[in-house]
Amino acid sequence: MKIVMSLSFQGQCREAFEFYAKVLGGKITAAMPYADGPPDMPISDEKYKTWLMHCWLEIGDQALMGADMDTDWAPNIDKPKNGFDVTLHTEDSAEGQRWFDQLSEGGKAIMPFGETFWSPGFGSLVDKFGVPWMVNVIPSPDWKPQQG
Repeated sequence: MKIVMSLSFQGQCREAFEFYAKVLGGKITAAMPYADGPPDMPISDEKYKTWLMHCWLEIGDQALMGADMDTDWAPNIDKPKNGFDVTLHTEDSAEGQRWFDQLSEGGKAIMPFGETFWSPGFGSLVDKFGVPWMVNVIPSPDWKPQQG
């Protein structure tokens, strides 16, 4: 089984997924605009033609899915996203720091990346697209927090 997070945007899905592919080293394998949908789809406004109705990003054996939505279709899409985080786990502290730094560019760090009592590196942020992320370094079996 594979559980995949699906992210919704308002016209920024392609830009966001190109950014995530660059940061995370993934590959977009599908990016279907509404213009390519069936002719009877009720998409009338010209601005929606380039919006994505489906986007798929492969990252190793994981994936993210996304789409552009408007408030007529998803009433709370324009509100801050809350109640979830896209969480990245790595065993490499340098990789975790890099992900955190790049994802937080133009966004907002919520908890700066650093050592915690459970991890050699953890941080949370909201990226420039409004998507909340957590980056966590999985400690090695012999890891102990630094004494401060």
